[in-house]
Amino acid sequence: MSLELLSQLEQKIQSALEHIELLKMELEEEKAKNQQLGEQNQKLQQDLDTWSNKVSGLVGLLNHEIS
Repeated sequence: MSLELLSQLEQKIQSALEHIELLKMELEEEKAKNQQLGEQNQKLQQDLDTWSNKVSGLVGLLNHEIS
């Protein structure tokens, strides 16, 4: 194998390694976004549960008053 082929192989390997590093960084960013969205979803679910309980309570009061 000639030195030129080895040099080309080295460049391709270096390029592949750089691409892998970029993909790893993107993956970490997406994991962080996913965690934030999960936390936001949990908060919204708690808010929904709170509102649902309040509405159920108010409907119960209305039903009691009507009876």
